[in-house]
Amino acid sequence: MTNRSTLSMLASAFVVTFVFATISAAQVAPPLDKIQNQQDLDRAGAALDATLFDSYNKCDLEKFASFFVDDVEFYHDQGGVTLGKVALTDSVKKNICGKTTRELVPGSLKVFYMKGYGMLETGVHRFHHPGHEDTEGVGEGQFIHLWQFKDGAWKVTRVISYDHHSAR
Repeated sequence: MTNRSTLSMLASAFVVTFVFATISAAQVAPPLDKIQNQQDLDRAGAALDATLFDSYNKCDLEKFASFFVDDVEFYHDQGGVTLGKVALTDSVKKNICGKTTRELVPGSLKVFYMKGYGMLETGVHRFHHPGHEDTEGVGEGQFIHLWQFKDGAWKVTRVISYDHHSAR
């Protein structure tokens, strides 16, 4: 096999992998107009939440950032306001990566339809400090995520993270 054939095969494999990964990511939740009932909406919200926070927990910042609009607004009861995807991603890099993981409290997720826009997601999450839970403990807080379906993608436009306290 020639170098040209090898390069061509590698390029083809890369393109197929990239396309498959893009399609897989796009299909984590159906488009807004394909959601027909509350069960579909609940599944979509749960899938988006799980995928978003998988990237958060793994510190996959590129994937994490892909879930937010450029001008996202993030309101935190203890940390204040963070404006913009770049600032939010930088904050996660500095304050979360390697220090904290997030777990959705089972049964706490609620998803509400927002006509012509997307969905509102609420719930309770716990924050763990791997390797340091004996000194830092487990935190808990509530959240609201406003998801918009636009241009073929689900993106978070607003976040409110509040009522942070030690887990009971």
